Amino acid sequence: MKTLYVSDLDKTLMRSDKTLSPYTVSTLNRLIRKGVLFTYATARSIQSAREITFGLEMTLPAVIRNGTTLADNATGKLLWKAVFSAEEKEILMTRLPELGPCGFVSTYFGDDMMKYCLAGEHSPGMWTYIEEHRNDPWFAAVGTLQEMFAGSPGYVTLVDRKENLESARARMKAYPGWEVVFQQDAYSPDYWLEICPDNSTKAKALLRLKAEIGADRLVVFGDSVNDLPMFAAADEAYAVSNAIDEVKAAATGVIGSNDEDSVARFIARAEGFAS
Repeated sequence: MKTLYVSDLDKTLMRSDKTLSPYTVSTLNRLIRKGVLFTYATARSIQSAREITFGLEMTLPAVIRNGTTLADNATGKLLWKAVFSAEEKEILMTRLPELGPCGFVSTYFGDDMMKYCLAGEHSPGMWTYIEEHRNDPWFAAVGTLQEMFAGSPGYVTLVDRKENLESARARMKAYPGWEVVFQQDAYSPDYWLEICPDNSTKAKALLRLKAEIGADRLVVFGDSVNDLPMFAAADEAYAVSNAIDEVKAAATGVIGSNDEDSVARFIARAEGFAS
């Protein structure tokens, strides 16, 4: 049987220092060369993900932005993407006042994806994000909401304390079809509210990919709330030991932590290779 293995990145495949270990890279590359089907699924953009996964010799598309995009990890080329309609853009601009001080929009111009925030005051969590991306050519501050939503927007992100985003979460979940993910940041106390177009989850993107490549089984690895849909869709789902309790409860089993190369070791053992 052909098994498709899929891992989340942050706090699952990646170590706590936000890198992939040499062991994980070399082991996964050895498995991929032997014909093992492997890819990753992340909330990150392809530009951000490639900064971490550049050493992986992946042949399958990566699932990007929580399933709103499939991309080639080697080149960064977008293979498929979901975007908001004109009516949905208007709703987001007029009914999400939190977007200016604590959010940004990921929008596409052909194969390029820009991230736009609004110039001005921001939440502490958004300031942290801005500082981390100060030298990112794909991230920019603009002067108006209309400029934030230029191109073909496909992903809206807000970063702030949990209590400051609860109202926005409730408002966005009222719109049927949208995918709304609300979870704590992997590296800080802040929360991320992420709004995606209809039919855009890691699970739906992976099931599409599984069918396209003719895989018989889907085995996934994760640690956080946005991994739960793919856990539900998978034949087997494994939580790293540092995962949140909700993910562990939904898992087939719990493996070692993200700092122990646990995903690469699990796949190597499952495929009959020494780990």
